[in-house]
Amino acid sequence: MVTTMDSAGRLVIPREIRHEAALEPGVPLDVRCRDGVVEIEPQPIAVTLKRKGRLLVAVPGTPMRPLRTATVERTRRDLAARRGRR
Repeated sequence: MVTTMDSAGRLVIPREIRHEAALEPGVPLDVRCRDGVVEIEPQPIAVTLKRKGRLLVAVPGTPMRPLRTATVERTRRDLAARRGRR
């Protein structure tokens, strides 16, 4: 996918990529340059662990939108694939 930067240095991340990466407006991003390649990565979300019954649950430190079904399913597939490779 090709995009351009405007004269103020702003870059529009195409919708498909934003959806695939689960990027929402206001999400803090780390931007860095490594070996001439610009990398953009969402900052990790600060969480605390709280016990709910027998489970330990990660609770975000700031209010968040619920995860989209597509994001949850993609994460489940990625984790299953990693476990299968071991």
